[in-house]
Amino acid sequence: MVGSLRAHIFSAFKLGCIISCHYPVGICSSVCVEVPSETEAVQGSRMKLMCISCMKREEVLANTIVKWFYKPEGGQDVAIYEFNNEKRELESPFQGRLEWNGSADMQDVSISVLNISLNDSGIYTCNVTREFLFETHRPIFTSSTLIHLTVMKDAGRDLTALISAIMMYILLVFLTLWLLIEMVYCYRKVSKAEEATQENAKKRKLNCRGWGRGKGRSSSGCYTSGLANL
Repeated sequence: MVGSLRAHIFSAFKLGCIISCHYPVGICSSVCVEVPSETEAVQGSRMKLMCISCMKREEVLANTIVKWFYKPEGGQDVAIYEFNNEKRELESPFQGRLEWNGSADMQDVSISVLNISLNDSGIYTCNVTREFLFETHRPIFTSSTLIHLTVMKDAGRDLTALISAIMMYILLVFLTLWLLIEMVYCYRKVSKAEEATQENAKKRKLNCRGWGRGKGRSSSGCYTSGLANL
């Protein structure tokens, strides 16, 4: 259950980016977050293998090459996918079941395995080679991400995960109710203030009716009669 919640979060925040807005200027900037991948999958499902390699702002211009490898238990690494200016599935048992899930800026270089099977359990390696195109030099950066994936026949019931999900929903409901209560309280407060203002205006009008039209003015704001000024 928690895994599905995380999947929704990942899809909502592409690249694991958190959008932060600075007021009152109104400038928004995206912050790359290197989110770890899920390590459990259910047979027959679509499994996204997360691989995020963040860049600094001054390192935007770069040539990026991505290679994915798979290593079964007790076996050797087998190249399964490559991105070098274009997407390319390599000849392997995964051919026809891999899907690119990366971003245009090549910070998210994730892939997905379709119709995953029990035989797909093992270690997946994401190798990123990035050549930065600076004016004076072109340094090369490499990074590797290992994902130890276990494919299960059926979705297991993790008590801790279930409790965490329940607490998350309870917190969401509590915050929603609190917001509604605050809105109702503010509405009533504003309504009472308006009613008090209208009531004071009515009382002032009634008081003014008891006074004649004159040049003088009382402390209540009503004009007094001419005799009262003699």
